[in-house]
Amino acid sequence: MTRIDAKFAALKAEGKKAFVSYVMAGDPDYETSLDLVRGLPAAGVDIIELGLPFTDPMADGPTIQLAGQRALDGGMTLQKTLDLATEFRKGDETTPIVLMGYYNPIYSRGVDRFLADAKAAGIDGLIVVDLPPEEDSELCIPAQNAGLNFIRLATPTTDDKRLPKVLQNTSGFVYYVSITGITGAAEAEATDVGPEVARIKSATDLPVIVGFGINTPEKSETIASVADGAVVGSAIVKQIGEGRPTADVLAFVKTLSDGAHRA
Repeated sequence: MTRIDAKFAALKAEGKKAFVSYVMAGDPDYETSLDLVRGLPAAGVDIIELGLPFTDPMADGPTIQLAGQRALDGGMTLQKTLDLATEFRKGDETTPIVLMGYYNPIYSRGVDRFLADAKAAGIDGLIVVDLPPEEDSELCIPAQNAGLNFIRLATPTTDDKRLPKVLQNTSGFVYYVSITGITGAAEAEATDVGPEVARIKSATDLPVIVGFGINTPEKSETIASVADGAVVGSAIVKQIGEGRPTADVLAFVKTLSDGAHRA
């Protein structure tokens, strides 16, 4: 059982929905980013999604693109991202960390070396948005063999014919992208999301978490109410980009997690 599996089992026992937060590793700099990540569990975050900075993100809107650029400009690398996770683990052995990014940096490092290093750093799962199920032998299967969850995205365009393929080797949870388009581009609506989550849940026993388009405590609550939890990224990253103090960002995160936990 991975930390992700254990977290969902604990939440289920408490009758609670999950709150997942996304932050870009190294934004705006390594030390500030580490302080923020260390503060997330106390702000009610159940699972941390840690963005891996990359020069050419495809699924991300301007807010997260700029965060990645700030991190890269500050010297953030794949190694430093793993170092950040290692430092976090010195004070927290239980909160799951999902590394979210693109395949190029992983490929450049070498899959076997990356997986060994990620496991040693305390990474629990991977979301690699530009590797479809047809490429499962590339990273997904080796990751699962190394004890890491490989989390797949389902979207409004994932029809009933495609869905079994998407779910085939997915573990940990399914990440449902609530809108068509990029992060931070539109608002998620529970009336649209609910039936889609139900459709996915009829095909898998995995938890279904909804992300994209969630930016307020109220939205976090309404979306979590029709799923197993909610993910917020751009709204948090926007505050970091505005230069707000870490304490203020964490206070905002707490309002979002409270929303999801009320659902």
